[in-house]
Amino acid sequence: MILNILWIVVGVALVLWGADRMTDGAVALAQRMNIPQIVIGLTIVAMGTSAPELFVSLMSAIRGTADLAVGNVVGSNIFNTFLIVGVAALVAPMIISKTTVKKDIPWAVISAVALTALCWDADISRLDALILFVGLIIFLLYTLHVAKKGQAEVTEEEQKNYTPLKSILLILLGLACLVGGSNLFVEGATQVAAALGVSEAVIGLTVVAGGTSLPELATSVVAARKGQSAIAIGNVIGSNVFNILMILGITGLIQPMRGLEITAVDLTIMLVGMVLLWLFSFTKYKVERWEGAVLTLIFLGYMSWLIYQAV
Repeated sequence: MILNILWIVVGVALVLWGADRMTDGAVALAQRMNIPQIVIGLTIVAMGTSAPELFVSLMSAIRGTADLAVGNVVGSNIFNTFLIVGVAALVAPMIISKTTVKKDIPWAVISAVALTALCWDADISRLDALILFVGLIIFLLYTLHVAKKGQAEVTEEEQKNYTPLKSILLILLGLACLVGGSNLFVEGATQVAAALGVSEAVIGLTVVAGGTSLPELATSVVAARKGQSAIAIGNVIGSNVFNILMILGITGLIQPMRGLEITAVDLTIMLVGMVLLWLFSFTKYKVERWEGAVLTLIFLGYMSWLIYQAV
């Protein structure tokens, strides 16, 4: 038990440090390549921070624990939308561009609707997974189209004097720490939770989802603290899309998942979270501190309900 707790602590430390390095590298690379920060957040950062979820879900499905695989994705998206955006907005109000509100967030909403519909029969077949994977391809093509049209909006004073090589090394180093730290956290936390007799579905929705969401939490909070709202919100939106379309798309194609115990409540909470974020963003193209507090409180209420159901 003590060793598992040590892995949790070390994992958290690695994730926090890695998020700082990767944020610096991603912002510098975006500025040097004249690519909007939102595109970097939606692609490089989002794919990198989704790596722990991909690894955990794929291995879980292959080992026959489908509830852990899907619970990890659903739970991670709930963590992303409610806790991460909520906490990041509490640290500093998050300014969101009109393009993000009108074009990017809808992708996350559509992905959540698709997963809810496909999971309603408690199965994810290869056909379901193929639908999700095709959605991923379309999303990537759309993002590349946006990248070609976009223009970076940074002043000379905001430019980071990093060479392209240093920026890339920072991103790779950060990603390595994020993935390694998350794996340590998940391993330790899963062992602790399993020792307490908690079900696979609840472990996936809470402990594993929380652990694999640490990269998104750390990256978004650090980015928000540094005033890089585009990176913070782009990371959350991109990760939510990748979690559903890429992770469950790839995992389901390799290993269909049957007899899922993920409930309608879990799927509904995930969907409501994205719709709420969309509505909050429409007000003043900003997520205010009080809105961040609302998201955080809903998350705490949901977690309390899960714990109550488990005991």
